[in-house]
Amino acid sequence: MEKVAAKNKKVSTETKSATKFSKETYLTWYESMLLMRKFEEKTGHLYIQQKIRGFCHLYIGQEALVAGSESVLRREDRVITAYRDHAHPIGRGMHPKYVMAEMMAKVTGCSKGKGGSMHMFSKEFNFFGGHGIVGGQIPLGAGIAFADKYNGNDNVTLCYMGDGAVRQGALHEAFNMAMLWKLPVIFIIENNNYAMGTSVERTSNVHDLWKLGLAYDMPSKAVDGMTCETVHEAIEEAVARARKGDGPTLLEMKTYRYKGHSMSDAQTYRTKDEVKEYQAQDPIEKVLATIKKNKWLSDKEIEAIEQKVDDIVAESVKFGEESPYPTPDELYKDVYVQDDYPYIVE
Repeated sequence: MEKVAAKNKKVSTETKSATKFSKETYLTWYESMLLMRKFEEKTGHLYIQQKIRGFCHLYIGQEALVAGSESVLRREDRVITAYRDHAHPIGRGMHPKYVMAEMMAKVTGCSKGKGGSMHMFSKEFNFFGGHGIVGGQIPLGAGIAFADKYNGNDNVTLCYMGDGAVRQGALHEAFNMAMLWKLPVIFIIENNNYAMGTSVERTSNVHDLWKLGLAYDMPSKAVDGMTCETVHEAIEEAVARARKGDGPTLLEMKTYRYKGHSMSDAQTYRTKDEVKEYQAQDPIEKVLATIKKNKWLSDKEIEAIEQKVDDIVAESVKFGEESPYPTPDELYKDVYVQDDYPYIVE
């Protein structure tokens, strides 16, 4: 398995080398990641044009985490993440137009225009956010998994978090309960090296973040998060363990974001050479290289996929721009389960 960078030499190489992924899997990975990438690039442009307001955190560079995980999961499985959350619902199967409309604060968005960039949600696709509070989704992920165990099904929950979120105390409470009750949850640290603009080395005495799970006897390891194959295999192993009732797993996915923490990030904490080093390991280019090596697609067919993705992104922008804003009475909706609770609209 390739090194993510010199300082990440400890990434686990415990992959199933004999595993052969099908042509269809590689094509799915390629199209899915390309859609995430082009969607996020367009999002960045629209943000500069002020068509998207508020905070905005792009997923460019980290696409293999979602693509590699979703090739394992079932639709019934659950996913919850932090506020870098545009790619996850798209990976789940949601049409990007509902994500774009949400970022534009339109009523047709997946959160009815009330959540914006950081608070995507979809009951249909079992996607539970999008959470703006750092680390707030960690105990919620354990709670969702508890509900599935209580109800006696074999669904699993993937709970993503950034490397900065592992400093939250709620993580330790969630880890303890998840192991105590053998909850079917997979905790995934999206370690892109920087919590906002501060490196892991400057914020934690434990640099190998996967070791945090060992305090709870939780199966834990680091994974090359820039490669779909290694992500898939790690998730596959953890999912099998969870479905059997053996409890949670902690995976530290070593990844990298090519853009800043948010759109307002000047990125003064890292060098251009460092970014180029990781760009040379682009997960999309890796998958495309495998496709070309096996001659699974011609250049014309690759261009057709690119055009298809461009068309979807364009459709999403058009849908978002043409959709209406929520009406004032939406402020009083979705606050409680009951729609008939008393309220006054002036």
